[in-house]
Amino acid sequence: MSETGLVPVFYHPDLEVCQQVVAASYRAGIRVFEFTNRGDFAHEIFGALTKYTAEHCPEMIMGAGTIFDAGTAALYMQLGANFIVSPVLKSDVAIACNRRKVGWIPGCATMNEISLAEELGAEVVKVFPGDVVGPAFVKSLLAPMPWSTIMVTGGVKPEAESLKSWFQAGVTCVGIGGQLISPQALQNQDFAAIESKIKKALDLVQQVKG
Repeated sequence: MSETGLVPVFYHPDLEVCQQVVAASYRAGIRVFEFTNRGDFAHEIFGALTKYTAEHCPEMIMGAGTIFDAGTAALYMQLGANFIVSPVLKSDVAIACNRRKVGWIPGCATMNEISLAEELGAEVVKVFPGDVVGPAFVKSLLAPMPWSTIMVTGGVKPEAESLKSWFQAGVTCVGIGGQLISPQALQNQDFAAIESKIKKALDLVQQVKG
């Protein structure tokens, strides 16, 4: 996450589409990918996808997002998740991940939540929703808590101005969903366009990280 600075956040009910998107992301330079648990039988898609990436994208680190409870976290870890992302802070999810030494990235929107998440073992904390709290929040929290490693998701755009504001505030990486992998490109199955957009976003991240 620190090296690339960008994590695609994605879900689709069609396995082949997921494989094509992950492959396009990999070709573009992505090495950390978050698959979100947002549809019926999503875990089945994820299980097949991790097998695909192990063979075709061997350096890709696959994680599962939108995880609200320990049982779901355990299920995804059993299916190959290398990290678990939650939109909220839940101690039972922390415990389940810590037992397996799998990365746990909880969603937090206050300094108290971030501090508690770190007490519970979170190495990376997700500031969410980013479009609500804003870059100024990240800058302010890092002043008294400079040890915090922040990923921000929600409202981040793959554009120079948006990325610059977040990285100058001090985030380690950003997670981007539909703004990066557009519904229109998916509908057209234009995976070359998805690859190109991700590569451009990665280049922008590297420039603004400076």
